[in-house]
Amino acid sequence: MSRIICIIGNKGGTGKTTLSHMLCQGLGLLGQRSACVLTDTSREPLSPDGRRYVTADARTPEALHKVVGKLRTMNGWIGVIDGGGNRADVDRMLGGLADIVILPFRDSHEDLRTVLADLEAFPHAYALPSQWPTNAWARDAADRSVAQMLGAHRNRLLHPVASLSASKLLLQKSIPDGLPSNVGNACRALARQVMEVVEIGDGAPHDPQTDEQAERATTPPPSVLPEGYASTAHH
Repeated sequence: MSRIICIIGNKGGTGKTTLSHMLCQGLGLLGQRSACVLTDTSREPLSPDGRRYVTADARTPEALHKVVGKLRTMNGWIGVIDGGGNRADVDRMLGGLADIVILPFRDSHEDLRTVLADLEAFPHAYALPSQWPTNAWARDAADRSVAQMLGAHRNRLLHPVASLSASKLLLQKSIPDGLPSNVGNACRALARQVMEVVEIGDGAPHDPQTDEQAERATTPPPSVLPEGYASTAHH
């Protein structure tokens, strides 16, 4: 069966589009077939050339209905819907289409307050720390804020995705022939934990080109969640 994952949230600027493409790239590196679905009317479609996934333009309700309907008939595919920000009505609609919802948030009290409200509004959602600090002091401070404000939802927290400037390469119209290995690491790490949440095994066949790039993107980075948080969220 196919799966639909929506990356949404009422706060803009949390990295939804970047994470959507990172997740799809990581899924492709792990041999999974996926489509990155654009719904944000402020963005233009990106070329699928050089990517490990297909792209779909669903910026109108009619196009979204068609794309989601098609994905539901494609056995084994994963649709990742980029919801955009500051669209509460659209978020509710997309949440109703999704098998799971991912709510990115950054290291700020405004983001934490917003994602807390979104977690309560979407009971099947998981929060994802995005563009997380890599400096040890800043990371520890961010982790403490998460523990304080989101501790009641610790079983719905995913591993953070660290701030990575090279991830912007995925948002170019056409991506470079070879992506840096740290981008591959981050994409695969994100994809693995999302696959575990939606209970998808990493057993799909790989083509030689995928295997070669996946081999270069080796061990995922460690979690930066505070001690005591769930290492990976489960149903």
